[in-house]
Amino acid sequence: MTDSIKSSHFFAYMARMKLINRWPLMRNTLIENVQEHSLQVAMIAHALAIIKNEYFEGNVNPDAIATLAIFHDASEVLTGDLPNPVKYFNPEIAQEYKKIEKIAEQKLVDMLPKRLQKHYQPLVCSDAHDKNDYKLVKAADIISAYLKTIEEMNAGNHEFNRAQERLRETLKAFNCPEAEMFLQIFEPGFSLSLDAITE
Repeated sequence: MTDSIKSSHFFAYMARMKLINRWPLMRNTLIENVQEHSLQVAMIAHALAIIKNEYFEGNVNPDAIATLAIFHDASEVLTGDLPNPVKYFNPEIAQEYKKIEKIAEQKLVDMLPKRLQKHYQPLVCSDAHDKNDYKLVKAADIISAYLKTIEEMNAGNHEFNRAQERLRETLKAFNCPEAEMFLQIFEPGFSLSLDAITE
């Protein structure tokens, strides 16, 4: 029976991901929003899962990992995208922001009809994520940000110099062979022109 189901604003909020701009403290040659970023993270996470299965004896579900990636920044429709220099200014701020994120995640899940909540809780709420799957999503998230810095640098925007160095260091420290293989295979194309990649 569906007669007693109340309307939900969950997907109305999800649609607002496109209104939240990333890199808000930095000059961008092309503005990137959270919805665009989430799609790229999902595509990369899907590829990392396949690479893990094909080259590193993994046994993960690429489709499930891609779906998890779609919702990895869902709470930002309520919190906004807090810049990293602010979010990680000190341990206290980082810890308090994590609490805010968790409250926002649960608020989003609570918007859903009761029978749907159990399906979205593992996608939206960071406490419910499968840790192994989420490591690939996190690696994809870092790669996506790193690729953005390449695009900005190629456009002559040196505002992203330090961010590029920091993200490359973060990826190395992340110890994710799937991420390193992805970059080895796919990163070169991001520094080429359209003519060069169509030859």
